[in-house]
Amino acid sequence: VQLQAYGGGLVQAGGSLRLSCAASGRTFSSYAMGWFRQAPGKVREIVATISWSGGNIYYADSVKGRFTISRDNAKNTVYLRMDSLKPEDTAIYYCAASPDGSMLEYAYWGQGTQVTVSS
Repeated sequence: VQLQAYGGGLVQAGGSLRLSCAASGRTFSSYAMGWFRQAPGKVREIVATISWSGGNIYYADSVKGRFTISRDNAKNTVYLRMDSLKPEDTAIYYCAASPDGSMLEYAYWGQGTQVTVSS
């Protein structure tokens, strides 16, 4: 499975961005998917995860109510809609795939897309 994340950029605080992650392979619809981020000097952290069906979703407390994860299995794509962005959301955002569907173990990772939020 190959993952390609895109959609990052520079945005002012309070603005919005939508990240996309396109996956190759025919088994995408059976994978749980997740978005993670890593800010400079910090460890990578989970942002949001979604089950294969979209029926089970998790958000980190820091983004709850502002970010929305979704997926389109017909397009092999997972999205992260980010609203009310804050400077502390600045990070490289990665998408990842969980082949066992656990939403805990991620075996495949995309290359990351930079999100920068200016104050």
